[in-house]
Amino acid sequence: MKRNLGLMIFLTCLVSACQDNFLPKPKAMLRLEYPTGKQGKLETEHFSVKYNELAKLKSVSNTSFTLDYPLMKGSIFINYKPVNGNLDKLLTDAQKLSYEHVVKADGIYEEPVVNEPAKVFGMYYEVKGNAASQSQFYVTDSTKHFVTGSLYFYAKPNYDSILPAAVHLQQDIRNIIESLRWKE
Repeated sequence: MKRNLGLMIFLTCLVSACQDNFLPKPKAMLRLEYPTGKQGKLETEHFSVKYNELAKLKSVSNTSFTLDYPLMKGSIFINYKPVNGNLDKLLTDAQKLSYEHVVKADGIYEEPVVNEPAKVFGMYYEVKGNAASQSQFYVTDSTKHFVTGSLYFYAKPNYDSILPAAVHLQQDIRNIIESLRWKE
């Protein structure tokens, strides 16, 4: 009996020791690096901006243009409107457009834009989550000029997938805002 008990314990230990315990691999994110490119300058009738020359400039008119980034499958849309006593309406519309994404967003980060020497004032919005637009902004000189911009991707929003491209293009948007100069 003792021999059978010892044999049973030995076989149990042997069988349990031979089992491989597999652990799942931890989730990882791709490390995507995008080229920075050179800065180009775009002159319109009302303002000028510096932009990343890796973007393809499309739909150039006196009031709007699109910076298309085919490598990242995204675009930055920029529109100009003159201020003719309608600044309150322009501000309300721009803020309303930014907060329409709050339904799908996990959060919206606001960053005021204040460049007193260039007379550029406004707001930059960074949207977190599966929203249609990952960034929005508006800038104005408060008297004559008003510019809005939005970042959109060509794909269904999946925040984890587009995050590296969104971060890269958000930096381009900040560069556009910082370089914007009004024409008198």
